[in-house]
Amino acid sequence: MRAVLLVMIVALLPALPAAAQTAPPAKAATCVACHGPMGAQPIQGDYPVLAGQTSRYLYLQMKDFQEGRRENPLMAPMVAGLSRDEMREIADYFAAQKPLPQTFAVDAAKAKLGKAKADETLCVMCHLGGFSGQNEVPKVAGQNHDYIVRQLSDFKAKKRTNDAGTMTSVAGTLSDADIENLAHYITGL
Repeated sequence: MRAVLLVMIVALLPALPAAAQTAPPAKAATCVACHGPMGAQPIQGDYPVLAGQTSRYLYLQMKDFQEGRRENPLMAPMVAGLSRDEMREIADYFAAQKPLPQTFAVDAAKAKLGKAKADETLCVMCHLGGFSGQNEVPKVAGQNHDYIVRQLSDFKAKKRTNDAGTMTSVAGTLSDADIENLAHYITGL
């Protein structure tokens, strides 16, 4: 019986995603303390999901934290001693992971208003259809609600400016209700 079970397990290994078979880089151990196993389930709602994010975006954000273009008192010391190769390795690892389904209770009426605002402000021009992201533009579909609200609010207040002004400009046109509605819509994607 054990032999049959072992043969079945070995036969199923190729079907597992490659990321599930790959151990995380040693330096990623610090990341999972806040962003959760495989970066898929942060310990707080205002921390971002890293799993499935674009590698380029993750790398640039770590670099921006490291070089002071993006400020966060928790992140700056975490990336301070990382080399560029280590940041690339960490970014590639988290980009290869699969995010978990969101557990946030999306309000359908707010999500509908959020979709209308996203269409009006042409969010998909940069974030692409399904808000899947590209290169240095983040994937925001399925991101944590509180994280989306905080980032949009920070862009609006010009507390976050490491995006060459695009999001600062867009967020400046949003009301607090728009931000809340967009967060419901994007989290539910």
